[in-house]
Amino acid sequence: MPHAIRIHEYGGPEVMRWEEVPTEEPGPGEARLAQTAIGLNYIETRQRSGVYKVPLPGSIGMEACGVVEAVGDGVTVVKPGDRVAYAMGAPGAYTESRIMPAERLIPVPDWITDEQAAAMMLKGLTACYLTARTFKVQKRQTVLFHAAAGGVGLIICQLLRELGATVIGTVSTDEKAALAKEHGCTHPIIYTREDFAKRVQEITNGEGVSVVYDAVGKTTFEGSMASLAPFGMFVSFGASSGAIPPIDIGMLQNGGSLYATRPTLATHTAKREDMLSLADNLFDAVKRGIKIEINQQFALKDAAEAHRALEARETTGCTVLTV
Repeated sequence: MPHAIRIHEYGGPEVMRWEEVPTEEPGPGEARLAQTAIGLNYIETRQRSGVYKVPLPGSIGMEACGVVEAVGDGVTVVKPGDRVAYAMGAPGAYTESRIMPAERLIPVPDWITDEQAAAMMLKGLTACYLTARTFKVQKRQTVLFHAAAGGVGLIICQLLRELGATVIGTVSTDEKAALAKEHGCTHPIIYTREDFAKRVQEITNGEGVSVVYDAVGKTTFEGSMASLAPFGMFVSFGASSGAIPPIDIGMLQNGGSLYATRPTLATHTAKREDMLSLADNLFDAVKRGIKIEINQQFALKDAAEAHRALEARETTGCTVLTV
């Protein structure tokens, strides 16, 4: 029988259990995957802790790669033997075998490894929609990105370097600053010893940035708003430090006719054609030389160890759980 990481209660990494699960048969419109690699994302620590509620007992996880083993009635978009990947949908990726809606599966090109596909789906698709749809970054614009040495950060830094933008990125250590700079971050700011908002104003000669991409949330919100140029956009796409406070709409006026948005990958990939188009953009970027940095790998059964490392900010780039 296959195994999965399951939780029976919310809490720390210790609540994650390695358990046998039954092999399920796909129903109409569904496919069963033999999963080979699973991407690790911060959202899963919040699913595990109960900040984001998941059914109990159950599994967590948002992206993976695998091979189609069987399909249900009416499925034409994939067939047994296809290598596919996915992101978003219902939590439950931390498993060796999984039933998925066939429409949510993305064919994986031969030249992309299973580990790359698992690592790049959620983070890479997020990087693509943030920079090309939520706020279409232009050449010579200046951008602030928080957690620039993380999975999304290293991809976005490379994409923005291609576009000719100037990237200011916050990181926690000198080592992460060097890594971010290597991937296209023009001005790394070590937020543990610098006031990032003040430093942004120094770098931009008091003009501020065109857009702030912020997945940190509570601890960076005020500084992010203070970093924006007039007509700039605050993009909140996560909350690793906690939820941002309610926004007084007057802040947008006082900051200089600012904009604020809270996009999600789920919306940008709700239609299959949009999902595949975004995936094609991501695959093209990798073919051009955008690197998917997998800097940590853990066995799926050791997912608790991976969560501890992620929450301790000991990871950089992408982390993959292997089956």
